[in-house]
Amino acid sequence: MYDGLILGAGAIGLSLAYELAQHGWKVRVVDRGEPGREASWAGAGILPPANQQHARDPLEQLRGLSCRLHVSWAEQLRAETGIDTGYRACGGIHVARQPGEVASLKVAVRDWSAEGIESIPLDAAGLRQREPALAAFHSGQVTAAYWLPGEAQLRNPWHMRALLRACEQRGVEISQRQEVLGWETEHGSVTAVKTARGALRARTICVAAGAWTTALLQPLGLRLELRPWRGQMALLGGPRGLLQHVINEGPRYLVPRDDGRVLVGSTMEDVGFDKSTTPHAVAQLVQFAHELVPDLRSAPIEQSWAGLRPGTGDGMPYLGRMPGYDNLFVAAGHFRNGLYLSPATAVVMGQIMREQAPAIDLTMFRPARG
Repeated sequence: MYDGLILGAGAIGLSLAYELAQHGWKVRVVDRGEPGREASWAGAGILPPANQQHARDPLEQLRGLSCRLHVSWAEQLRAETGIDTGYRACGGIHVARQPGEVASLKVAVRDWSAEGIESIPLDAAGLRQREPALAAFHSGQVTAAYWLPGEAQLRNPWHMRALLRACEQRGVEISQRQEVLGWETEHGSVTAVKTARGALRARTICVAAGAWTTALLQPLGLRLELRPWRGQMALLGGPRGLLQHVINEGPRYLVPRDDGRVLVGSTMEDVGFDKSTTPHAVAQLVQFAHELVPDLRSAPIEQSWAGLRPGTGDGMPYLGRMPGYDNLFVAAGHFRNGLYLSPATAVVMGQIMREQAPAIDLTMFRPARG
């Protein structure tokens, strides 16, 4: 009998296990594949700035709490495991070329201001100074640009490796390639989770299986409005030091790594559970990189991949107790922000699973919302 059983070993599930183990819980994590190798592994690791003190709603509070926790978690994980998560406060530059993009960027600037987030407008000279590699892009094509000093990044695979090792060091039992086959229930409680290797029993269960959460809950008569969105990405082998900041244009971005590689993303495709990459999409991503940074035209494509981002109908994650079951919880539906929101999600979910008041009002995230 475990104190907590978590279904799903992505950023959300492992972060929750890490948090619960810190409070003395005996925790088991089960994953249908390899821990941390789905959407959590496939993302870019961009950490937008947020300010919990000036947050206007619970989602902004969740972002603000995560933004603060990522700093301390990166230090803590490195101290516990010796693994660098790749956390870097590198800053980000947001640019717009088309009228629609300019309008969206203006809305973002207004929201940043209201949230107390520093954003500094850049003219052509300022943009050239901040990011010289964009020099060939300063001939009037950029209509608007802003620098966000508080934007950061981390390396998804490094972070997941550190989190996995830290969980194991805290006594968390992690089972990979163990598929859930069914449920045992009695009087409004889940008494066991059936797997191919036998039944698992725990006082409290949380489903944190990303895009696969809906399928896991269906046998219980529970349905969430959650579906997978494919995001394709490419990795270019750029020269070291070419870019200094994360470069954002709408939903697309360039993320420079310390070794000179540049991550280019991302598509948003409603294609079901298809994680394959397509030559056309990869070519479009590479063209985007070449347009922004002409020096990348000689950079080889080292790798391309896709991840399935779990999206909900209203854009809000599902966080809370499942209706009809007193010991069953869910933490899923973070779309493109799973790794970003994972520390705060772990804290608030850990609180309600331990029957404590959460640091953030979770009403708007409740699974039973209309």
